[in-house]
Amino acid sequence: MQKKRCAFLTMRDTTGFFIYDWLTYEPLAQLGWEVEEIAWDLPDVDWNQYQAVVIRSPWDYQQRPEEFLQSLRRIEESEAILFNSFEVCRWNMDKRYLFELERNGVPILPTQFFEAYDRAIEARWFDMEPSFDRLVIKPHIGANADDTFIIDQNDQSGLSSVRKCFAQKSFLVQPFVESIQSIGEFSLFYFGGTFSHAINKMPKSGDFRVQEEHGGVIHAVSPEPSLMEAGDLVISKLGEALLYARADFVLWQDSFRLMEVELIEPSLYFSHSESAPRAFAQALEKMATSRCLPERKTPDR
Repeated sequence: MQKKRCAFLTMRDTTGFFIYDWLTYEPLAQLGWEVEEIAWDLPDVDWNQYQAVVIRSPWDYQQRPEEFLQSLRRIEESEAILFNSFEVCRWNMDKRYLFELERNGVPILPTQFFEAYDRAIEARWFDMEPSFDRLVIKPHIGANADDTFIIDQNDQSGLSSVRKCFAQKSFLVQPFVESIQSIGEFSLFYFGGTFSHAINKMPKSGDFRVQEEHGGVIHAVSPEPSLMEAGDLVISKLGEALLYARADFVLWQDSFRLMEVELIEPSLYFSHSESAPRAFAQALEKMATSRCLPERKTPDR
C-alpha cells in the first residue's frame, strides 16, 4: 500500500503544552498515512508533498493571526487538502461567530463586543440584562486564555489591566459563570460530523482556567441528554461535516450554553477516549478519499 503523506500543523516550541496527537499515528498508519509534524510558520514548505494538512497545535497563532491566515491560504492553494478549510478557520478565528450561531438558534452566554476600550463604556459592561457582579473580558481573537480577565466594578487593579490590554484592540465581555468553579466546563468532540467523546474540565482551586497548562483537571464523561442535544445542535448549524469540531459548554441558568466551538486547533484529548484516535483516523481517511486525493510521488530524501 502506497503511503499517503499528512502534515500535522504545530508550532516551533511546544514546551509546556499537553499534546496528544501522537495517539493517532498508529491508526493512521494502518490506513496508509504517514504523519509529519510541521510548524505553521516555517518558510518555504512545499505543501504539494502532502495529500492532507491537518491543523493541530499551532497554539501561538493568536500572536500573529494575519500571518497565520496567510500560511493557511498558501496551504489551501496547494494540492494538499487543508483540514479544516481556510474559510472555516477564518470564520472561527473571530469569536463574533457566536453572534451568528445565536441568530441561528444556538443558546450562548450573554455577550457584548467592543471595538476598543473606552472608559465611557465600562458602566455598560455591568448593565447587561440581567446584570452581573463579575465579568470575563477576553480578546475576540485569542487562545489558551491569553489576555483573559475576570473583574468586578470594585477591582481597580483589574480594570487598569483591562484598559491597558485593550486600549487598541477588540474584545468580548461575558458574565463570569460561577458553575465553572463548581462543576466545570464540558467539551464534546465530533469527527466527520459524528460524535466521538466528551470530557469535563475543572479549574484548580482558586482559578477559572480549565486548560491543563493552567492546572485544570480533565476526565472523560458521558454527556447527559440535554448536553448531547446542545452539542448536536451546534454541529448541525455549522453547515458542513468537518474533520474535527469541539463544542465547549457551561451550565448557566439551568441550561447548557455554548462558550466556544473550536474548529481551528483545539486539543482533541485523544488520551481520554480509547476509541477517539481510530475514529479520527477513519474520519480523515473518509473525508480525504471523498475529495478524490491525487497520488503523490514521495520525493527523494
